[in-house]
Amino acid sequence: MKYTRSTALVALGVAAALSLTACGSDDSAKDSSSKGSSSAPSSSANGGSKSEGGSSSQGSQDGAAKPGLGKDTDSRPGAANGGTKTGGKVSFCKTENLAIDARNAAPDKNSGRIDITMTNRGSTTCSATGFAGVDIKDADHTSNPIERGHAQPRITTLKPGEAAVFNLAYDIDATGHSLASPTNILVTPPNETHTVSLKWPTRAGKIKGAYTDVAVYPTHTTK
Repeated sequence: MKYTRSTALVALGVAAALSLTACGSDDSAKDSSSKGSSSAPSSSANGGSKSEGGSSSQGSQDGAAKPGLGKDTDSRPGAANGGTKTGGKVSFCKTENLAIDARNAAPDKNSGRIDITMTNRGSTTCSATGFAGVDIKDADHTSNPIERGHAQPRITTLKPGEAAVFNLAYDIDATGHSLASPTNILVTPPNETHTVSLKWPTRAGKIKGAYTDVAVYPTHTTK
């Protein structure tokens, strides 16, 4: 009987141990399942971040496209920048709107200078900036182009009634043996194609050398 009871107690102990083991396994499975469940939302959250990152990237691309559209808008005719520059631009003076004359302005007996004045007789402001085209016509009916002097043009804007001047400079021949016999000065205002013919000033000194020794200088205001 004692052996049978001991065997029964041992059997009960084993059964209890198995039962506890089974419970532990079940709890472990539950813990494992719980961990799996908690990691799934975390993975989903990460996935969500990537998705938002993709949307942000797309948004950045859309945002990058907007400045381009803005630039196109600003560059349209009549836009603030382009319109202001275009609207504020002063056109060059036309020959037909200029009263032009030439006079002797030699400072001494050795330096020849002829001042050519252009007066704006038009109704709007215009620009006479730059070098005028000049040819000198000789008594033998030939025309000789005059080269530019070494000087930088200055901005020369003329309101109606205002004048600009440029000059021809050369050395005066005092020997009386000059080979140049100028009769006319052919003037084409800066950035124009129409020419006017002016009489060579009667009191101007004789040119020393050839017409290639005469230089024309850029326009400037008379103020």
